[in-house]
Amino acid sequence: MQQIAPEHLSKIELVECPRDAMQGWAHPISTATKVDYLRQLLEVGFPVLDFGSFVSAKAIPQMADTAAVVQRLDFKSLKTPTRLLAIVANQRGAEQACLHEEIHFLGFPFSISETFQIRNTNSTRAESFERVKAIQQLCIQHGKELVIYLSMGFGNPYADPYNSSVLNEWAEKIAGLGIKIISLADTVGLATPKQIKDALTILIPQYTDIVFGVHLHSKKEDSLAKIQAALEGGCRRFDGALKGIGGCPMAQDDLVGNMDTELMIHYFHEKGFDLSLNDNALKAALDMTSRVFI
Repeated sequence: MQQIAPEHLSKIELVECPRDAMQGWAHPISTATKVDYLRQLLEVGFPVLDFGSFVSAKAIPQMADTAAVVQRLDFKSLKTPTRLLAIVANQRGAEQACLHEEIHFLGFPFSISETFQIRNTNSTRAESFERVKAIQQLCIQHGKELVIYLSMGFGNPYADPYNSSVLNEWAEKIAGLGIKIISLADTVGLATPKQIKDALTILIPQYTDIVFGVHLHSKKEDSLAKIQAALEGGCRRFDGALKGIGGCPMAQDDLVGNMDTELMIHYFHEKGFDLSLNDNALKAALDMTSRVFI
């Protein structure tokens, strides 16, 4: 594998995603348990915490208490550099998220696969693009930042058309709305390292004012190769979840886990990155996972 000299490294932005870990968990996780776990994660000092979502409680019952969670976090009292991100799927959810000044980012899952977009947000890609326009205006009005996840960003299990032209087409449309953060999501773990590197190598030079991230799902044996490929492709924003827990419950029956945050931390340390995380708080958060995810 290509070695990357530490002197050429820029800052890595780790996005910890307990929301993605929790949302498909089979057993209900209490509000109090979520709050305790999130407060511990906030002590670690991740740049971004994808903590909850304002979506249909029928579709994702595990996230029905997100408003209560953010209220009980007592975020303002915590001395943390972490900024909160909440996922929304429509304008109503975005309006609810905007009521909370503690939330800095709103994330919208925009699928390159028409089938999955309908399955995930009950709207076509064309309809969802109109939603993105409206949500972006809400974000501007309320001082929030919109993050667009291009889900099924490396192919899909539904036989919907996919190639680099499809990816580029939607990236261009999203960029045209003034979106400054786009994350390529390997929703069901289909991506190869070559696909990841090639996509980023094409997109990043085209849109120099946009931060491109990756939200990769992966089997353990493929994780390091995918991280390496994204890094070599120029990516510096990586989503993950402690112990690789989670996956998208709307995608397919067999969930492929999230990228393991602990694995990424070790990897980036070996590459010479200073992640500025609280190691003791991280250890405590790792210990908590066995009590949260039971």
